[in-house]
Amino acid sequence: MPTRCFLFSGLTEGELSDALHFFDAREKKYARGELLKSAVDPLPAFGLVLSGAVTVAMEDIDGREMLLSHVAPGSTFGESLCYLRESAPITIAALSDARVMWLRADRLRERAETPLEQTLQARFTAMLARRTLKMNDRIQILSRGSIRQKLNAFFTECARDAGSPAFAVPFDRAGMAAYLGVDRSALSRELSRMRGEGLLTFSKNQFALHTQQTKPD
Repeated sequence: MPTRCFLFSGLTEGELSDALHFFDAREKKYARGELLKSAVDPLPAFGLVLSGAVTVAMEDIDGREMLLSHVAPGSTFGESLCYLRESAPITIAALSDARVMWLRADRLRERAETPLEQTLQARFTAMLARRTLKMNDRIQILSRGSIRQKLNAFFTECARDAGSPAFAVPFDRAGMAAYLGVDRSALSRELSRMRGEGLLTFSKNQFALHTQQTKPD
């Protein structure tokens, strides 16, 4: 449901209908692995994931894929590019079968004429601010020198978001390596070392930090 998204949360049925009209909302289904946007495509609308998941990625200077974000149901992607009408060499793909609601930002640039439009504009601005904070977190992770330091920072963020030292990460090992910008085999070795040292336990994408691991070094 769109109301899982901060942009539409708490709206009445009538307000939601008006809000979707305001954004000229269009829903589309995608099969697993299908591209929503190639590196050369513009992004005339931003997306809200209704079901499934999508990934946003780009290639680094060496041609390796860098995973920028994993977008789960209720979350959005592409807001800044859509609003600013700018292009970027990113690819967006369906990680699984997914339903996406595409929302146009054209009317956000116009003067609000109703209280609902004022609310939508304010919430959209708040979403952009939150995205900036998340990008700051990502920069803090990527700026770490070693794989262990990157993992410490990443896991600390995950535990903070979950409110618990036990949490699930939204990636498999290949996805985690792409997100952290490290080699997959080296990542797996470091995770095994950390488990062997009693710093964490994990099974697939479920992790639990021990007391020593609550803060990044």
